[in-house]
Amino acid sequence: MHEKDIQFVEESFKRYYFDHFDLIHVPEKPEQREFGFQKFTGGMNRHISIKDDKELHLFLRNKIPSDVYCSNACYSFPNLPMSEKDWKGADLIFDIDAKDLNLDARKKHSITKCTSCNKISNLQDSCSHCNSQKISIITLTCRDCIEATKNEVRKLVNILSNDFNIEEENIKIYFSGNEGFHIYVLNSEYDKTESKERSELSDYLMFRGAIPERFGFKKSSFPELDDKGWKGRVSKQIFGSESKRKKVIKEIVSNGESSFQVLLEKLKDTIGVKIDPNVTMDIHRIFRLPGSINSKSGLTKLYCENLEKFDPYKMACFIDDEPIEITANTPIKFVLKNKEFGPYENEKIELPSFVAVYMICKGIGTLAI
Repeated sequence: MHEKDIQFVEESFKRYYFDHFDLIHVPEKPEQREFGFQKFTGGMNRHISIKDDKELHLFLRNKIPSDVYCSNACYSFPNLPMSEKDWKGADLIFDIDAKDLNLDARKKHSITKCTSCNKISNLQDSCSHCNSQKISIITLTCRDCIEATKNEVRKLVNILSNDFNIEEENIKIYFSGNEGFHIYVLNSEYDKTESKERSELSDYLMFRGAIPERFGFKKSSFPELDDKGWKGRVSKQIFGSESKRKKVIKEIVSNGESSFQVLLEKLKDTIGVKIDPNVTMDIHRIFRLPGSINSKSGLTKLYCENLEKFDPYKMACFIDDEPIEITANTPIKFVLKNKEFGPYENEKIELPSFVAVYMICKGIGTLAI
């Protein structure tokens, strides 16, 4: 990012943090949390202690960070080095991101940027200008991808509620500010679980490690459609209905164990939840602070009161619409605040600030002044 772009984005973030303090709050037990931040020039600053909203707002106004983070864990001494913090427990957090869903639609709104010559073009394996294979992929996520991530969120909430008896009121859903959602489980019996247990929980949610014996293959005692947990879900998927159950069981036994194992593997995409397990099992991670801006997009990490109606490219876009001239460069279209922008072929154009910030953060625009 050029210095002039950094100054513009930094000033835009500063105005946001001044105008929208109402969206930004410390979490529960703030005095036990570790805070961290990044500057636009790079580098992570961690092991910071913030005790209340007033101190947080002053911190944001003075630092003007590119990104703000807060730990899911609680500590006796959050501002000390990790080995001295004295871990007391951590919220259970899940990350569901469009990049992990392997969606065909994602290819339609992804572009290539060469790190050698900065040429931007449609998605390809090498630079169309200098043939370099040193390229980065930039994704301008569409509503179809967001709907797919919402579906994974629904699956996750359903399993947490039905299989783990977690009250839905203790499950909080946030748009991440870029391509997905962060799901928090608060005040649960899982707060004290450590990395190993959270890894096992992730395997369960993702339907990893399923073997035929667990679903009655060896004893021919296959699960019923109304069984709880994975047995019931698997049964509904492979049998469809009670009337077909005996016929399908006969086919499964005839085809053999290896065939049934392949069938179980395929079910991961249907009934397993596509979370990032590394996020869930990390009990010392610092997560993007709700209400703060994501520097990868210029959009806000925002609480979703109604997941069905939530449109991040309208509702999480808080930068103002003051016009600014930029040099825009993207071969594909994108939508913000219900307006379509692009394509642009390295052209100077006056756009609202929220669009300019988005394009600069994505690496497809730079100030023309």
